[in-house]
Amino acid sequence: MSPDEPSVKHDETLTPHDTRYLLVLPFSTDPVLARRFLATDRDVVGNIRFGKLLETLDKVAENTALSYVNRFYPDARVVTAAIDSVVVRHPADTRHDLVFSAQINHVGKSSLEVGIRIEHLGPGSGHVATAYFTMVARSTEGGQGRSLTLPPLAYELDTEKKRYEKANQRRQAYRESLAKAEEMPSLDEYLLLKGLHKQQEAEGFSGIRASALVLHSTQRAYPEQENVPKTIFGGYLVRRAYELAALAAEMVAPDRVVPCQVNRINFNQPVLLGDQLKFTARVVYTGRTTITVQSDIERFSRGVGDKALSNSCLFTFRNVDATMQPQPVPFIYPVTYDEDARFLNAYRQRID
Repeated sequence: MSPDEPSVKHDETLTPHDTRYLLVLPFSTDPVLARRFLATDRDVVGNIRFGKLLETLDKVAENTALSYVNRFYPDARVVTAAIDSVVVRHPADTRHDLVFSAQINHVGKSSLEVGIRIEHLGPGSGHVATAYFTMVARSTEGGQGRSLTLPPLAYELDTEKKRYEKANQRRQAYRESLAKAEEMPSLDEYLLLKGLHKQQEAEGFSGIRASALVLHSTQRAYPEQENVPKTIFGGYLVRRAYELAALAAEMVAPDRVVPCQVNRINFNQPVLLGDQLKFTARVVYTGRTTITVQSDIERFSRGVGDKALSNSCLFTFRNVDATMQPQPVPFIYPVTYDEDARFLNAYRQRID
């Protein structure tokens, strides 16, 4: 048998429905768990730690993908390649149970797209958020982490076919966004940036410059953060990146910031036990009521001279009042070439 073929064969045809995975966070009956997800002791709408939800989402995506992959490669593992998007639709809280409903929408050669829907139960139950993860199947033989070839799913129902096509559209849209990021500014974009720089030259300028809205944090990777031996759990890293990004957003928001969307998170390099981590969060763009923050994680292997970008994240927050109504935010001004580039990247993905 070729090393790229599944080690276990199944006679049945697997459909996306066969890959469904459910997780319930029973906040209503588990006060210890509910407190762990609590954002503040104040009575506010949407009182929940979104970073902890991201951490949970990553584990749900891993378990969903691993259940499928292990049908064919019992000893394989899966890693998160990207969080394609998370769209927040309604606020959640820790008074009502949360249900994570996941299934595989698309299987490529070695990658899978996992779609996850979060709903809260009880009075006023509804749709909290939708997330899409790209996972990759990897071999554990010989410690080389070789990608594995996966059998396809059978897309039989109309809803399964539509999700498959939408997954393809998301993949294509991301490829186009990478190409777009390399393009020179259009005339309109150039004039926008030129106008912003000219405003800063005016006497008495009092606007907020992007360089004033940067936060840093460092730490060491320890065993309690491991997911598999010697590798740090990606969900933990994403939570830390989000939490720093939220603090950066609060530097410019006059009121309260709440998560609006995870635009994209790329997992570029694994973080290993003992690595030193540097988290950087920068406010890169503001719309009418939104704040976009880029949060990067660099890993350093002490004594080896190994340095790499582990994760790059883009988050969008909304500034709201006590009733969750959107409120205006001040505009921020890029100065350097790097700030212009980050501003344009966010501007092209903007949510007002």
